[in-house]
Amino acid sequence: MEYSKLVAVTGLPGLFELLSSKSDGGVVRSLEDNSTKFVSSRVHNFSHLESIEVYTTKDNVNLVDIFKAMSESKTKLPAENDNAAIKKYFEKVYPDMDFSRVYASDMKKMVKWFGVLTANKIEIKLSEVPAESAENTPAETKPKVVETKAAAVKNAPAKKINTPRKMA
Repeated sequence: MEYSKLVAVTGLPGLFELLSSKSDGGVVRSLEDNSTKFVSSRVHNFSHLESIEVYTTKDNVNLVDIFKAMSESKTKLPAENDNAAIKKYFEKVYPDMDFSRVYASDMKKMVKWFGVLTANKIEIKLSEVPAESAENTPAETKPKVVETKAAAVKNAPAKKINTPRKMA
């Protein structure tokens, strides 16, 4: 199972593997009980774990960076229902986190999700980016900017507006 296929679904607890997607939803498999079901995108939103970022005092970081810091830490994971212990844990593990913008509920999710990922032995890493990006493409293959002819429109004669004449 790959980290890039994992999603969080609004309104449903836990993490899911996205098996297939359609325009009206997706088929997901729960990582906790391995149940498979269709989830409608009309009712629920999907968030890929790769796309989730966490506020820090510097630049925002990807959730992978937080999970890596958690795995490298020797500190034991706190209980999921103790807000003070969770905050102290993250102050030790990732002190750059912006605790004024990252809520206790978000930190609880991170602890719970990390537990699910380690229980399922999922390697926490971002998917590889293709070697050829838009910046590395040759100049002749880049899209050309089309110049508008604003000057021609500016110098065009003004249209006459027919106004009724006053009868004296």
